[in-house]
Amino acid sequence: MKYDFTTIIDRKGLDAMAVDSLGKNPGFAPDAPREGFDIIPMWVADMNFPTVPTIPETIMERTKHAAYGYFAPRQEYYDGIIRWHQVRNGVEGLTEACIGYENGVLGGVISALNVFCSRGDNVLVHKPTYIGFTNSLKNNGYRIVHSDLVKDVNGVWRMDYEDMERKLSKEKIHAAIFCSPHNPCGRVWERWEIEKAMELYKKYDVMVVSDEIWSDILTTGHKHIPTQSVSEDARMRTVALYAPSKTFNLAGLVGSYHIIYNSCIRDRVRKESSLSHYNSMNMLAMYGLIGAYRPEGYEWVDELCQVITGNIDYACDYIREHFDGVEVSRPDGTYMLFLDCTRWCETHGRSIGEVQKAGWDVGVAWQDGRMFHGPCHIRMNLALPLSRVKEAFERLDRHVFHV
Repeated sequence: MKYDFTTIIDRKGLDAMAVDSLGKNPGFAPDAPREGFDIIPMWVADMNFPTVPTIPETIMERTKHAAYGYFAPRQEYYDGIIRWHQVRNGVEGLTEACIGYENGVLGGVISALNVFCSRGDNVLVHKPTYIGFTNSLKNNGYRIVHSDLVKDVNGVWRMDYEDMERKLSKEKIHAAIFCSPHNPCGRVWERWEIEKAMELYKKYDVMVVSDEIWSDILTTGHKHIPTQSVSEDARMRTVALYAPSKTFNLAGLVGSYHIIYNSCIRDRVRKESSLSHYNSMNMLAMYGLIGAYRPEGYEWVDELCQVITGNIDYACDYIREHFDGVEVSRPDGTYMLFLDCTRWCETHGRSIGEVQKAGWDVGVAWQDGRMFHGPCHIRMNLALPLSRVKEAFERLDRHVFHV
C-alpha cells in the first residue's frame, strides 16, 4: 500500500480521549488496565492511523502566514465538497448554495429539528441508537420514539417498516433521524431500503435529518446511496449531514457541513444554526477539508477501506471460531462492531458489565453497548493496525471468554 496503516501510534499524553481519559471518567470511559497490560483503544470512534499527509501539509502551509484573523471560506472548500460527492457518491447538481457549515453533525441535527419541530415533539429514531442522538435530543427537549432494527434470517439488520408506520401514524411524529450508514450496527442501506423508508416519511409528511458522516467508510463490495438521491421528494424533505472528521480522523479540528436542496428549509436551518453566534468555521478545519479532499485523499480512503475490511473479516471470523455464544452481524460499513453477548452471559452466569470489565482489565478498551440501547452488547472500534486487533482478540480469548 502507498499509505501507512501498520505503524502503531503512541497517542499517550497527546490529548487523545481514547487513551488519556481511561480510568478518569467512570460511567463513560473504560477503566484503565491493570499492571502489565498496555492500552488498546477500541471505544471512541476515532482512528489509530496517521491521516493522509496532504492534510497536515495543507494546514502547515497556511500557518506559515502568521495572520489568522477573520476570514471567508475559500472557493476551493466548496469545490472540494462538490467534487467529492460527485466522484464518490455519483451526486449531480450539487451547488455551493446547497452547502452550509456546521460545527458538528449533532449541532446540525438539532438545528434541523428546531426548524421541523417544537420542543417536546416526538422524533423517530432507529434502535440500537447512537448515544449522541440520545443525549442531544433529550438535552434539547425532544422525545425519542424508537423503532427497533431487527435481524433477518441471515443475521442482517433491517428496518421494521410495519413498526415504523405504526409509530408514525399513532405518535404524531413530524421528524425522523436516519443514520446512513447506521451507527452502531454498520448497515450500509440498499437503495430499496432507503426508498421504502422515504415513502413512509412522505406518506406521513415526516421531515428527515440524515446523518451520513460514515458514508466514506465502506467495506469491499458496498456502496453508499445518499438519502437525498432516491427520489425528488427525498431530495426536498431531507437535511443531510456530512463531515471529513470521521473519514480522516479530524474530529479535534471541528467542522461539518450540511447539504440542503430545499431553499426554504435551507434558509431556516442556516438561521437556526446562527442563533448561538458560535457556529463559525475554523480556518484550520477549512484547510483540513481542502487537504483531505485532494486526489491523495481519494487514494487514502480507498486503502483505508481495504484495511478496515480486512480487520472486520479477521474479527468476525475470530468471534465465530473462538467465542461460542457471542454473536455479531458483519458490518457493511463503519469500523465498529456491535457484539451481542447475551447467550455467552446466560451460559456462563456473567453480566455484561463483568465481561466489559474483564476486557478493560487486560487493556482492551471496548465500549459499553448499553449506551446504544444494546442490553447485553459491546461496541468495538477496529480502526487500528491489524497487529493490534489480533493482540486484542488474543487477550479476549485468554482472559475474558475462556476463563
